[in-house]
Amino acid sequence: MRNRSKTKLVPALGLHWLTPLYDLVVHLVTREQAFKRALLNQLEPSPGDVLDVGCGTGTLAVEIARSRPDARVSGIDADPRMLAKAVDKARRAGVRVTLDKSFAQSLPHDDGSFDYVFSTLFFHHLSGADKPRVLAEVMRVLRPGGTILVADWDRPANPLMHAMFFFVRLFDGFENTRDNFRGRLPALCSEAGFTDLDTIGRFNTIAGTIALYRALKPAGTNR
Repeated sequence: MRNRSKTKLVPALGLHWLTPLYDLVVHLVTREQAFKRALLNQLEPSPGDVLDVGCGTGTLAVEIARSRPDARVSGIDADPRMLAKAVDKARRAGVRVTLDKSFAQSLPHDDGSFDYVFSTLFFHHLSGADKPRVLAEVMRVLRPGGTILVADWDRPANPLMHAMFFFVRLFDGFENTRDNFRGRLPALCSEAGFTDLDTIGRFNTIAGTIALYRALKPAGTNR
């Protein structure tokens, strides 16, 4: 998912007609409540400006806005069908979330706009070349000292998780999921310039192992 002229939108579940099932699949397969609660616990009481990259149907963005009323929450996603669901969730929850249609490789935000950037179950959809591009964009839109929080499929924790993750790789593509399978997301974050990388949680699910990472944009970095 790079520039708009060359990037082809791939629905989160592979086919547009499966989009209505997205929330149910994520809930059943990923231990969603547990890992998203762990991410939310990393936020300060007044977290400032927060961006959810690849926000999908808006579950996390809406929960941030609900649980941290002082936060200014934004989300981006390239799929208008997913964004429509996110808009409806925010409306029903009675919270304000700014939602934009955009590919993550070209974020529609100024440099240094956010204190936190979240990404959940998004990086495994990206090609090996696009993962660093998205991380570079996250680095750009974060303020110096800002935090990136990532939850995504990771190196399987045991042979059972290895076997279960095969089906995710088959569905989402072996090339796209290669870095996740090899546990390389922390290395990619480091290569993008993030520091103080920490693993804040690991969750074994019926589809593989999800890891949660936290890292910082160096305080002296202006890009």
